Amino acid sequence: MRVTIQRVSEASVLIDQQVKSEIKQGLVVLLGISTDDCADDIEWLCKKIIALRVFSDEQGKMNKSLLDVDGKILLISQFTLFASTKKGNRPSYIRSAQPDIAIPLYEEFYKRLAELLGKPIATGEFGADMKVSLCNDGPVTINIDSKIRE
Repeated sequence: MRVTIQRVSEASVLIDQQVKSEIKQGLVVLLGISTDDCADDIEWLCKKIIALRVFSDEQGKMNKSLLDVDGKILLISQFTLFASTKKGNRPSYIRSAQPDIAIPLYEEFYKRLAELLGKPIATGEFGADMKVSLCNDGPVTINIDSKIRE
């Protein structure tokens, strides 16, 4: 699994010109699921996201987690995170999991993330054409891959 995480002061997702979800201070988590992902990837990555210290403390240092600042999460499925541009100019998505594999893993990821955060999280809609708007705070953008774990 891969995520691109952006610290935001606000974010929203529109589907069919209707607001599906919106948050204030927190993280937008773009989640890509590959063909070889499993429950272990979910557990490791969800714990990492919740504990990630990317919010400023009283001295202005990034030293606080989502839990410390009572932050929110907007989770968006993003199969293009596994795009390969190795050959030619048209990206290949062969490493992205097909919906029959990705949807159950996405739903488990959502449930585990909400459990660890201790409250519901906002989402987009798997497979929908979404318009995501956000105000990246910092800017702070971090990429994490559950297979590399660095």
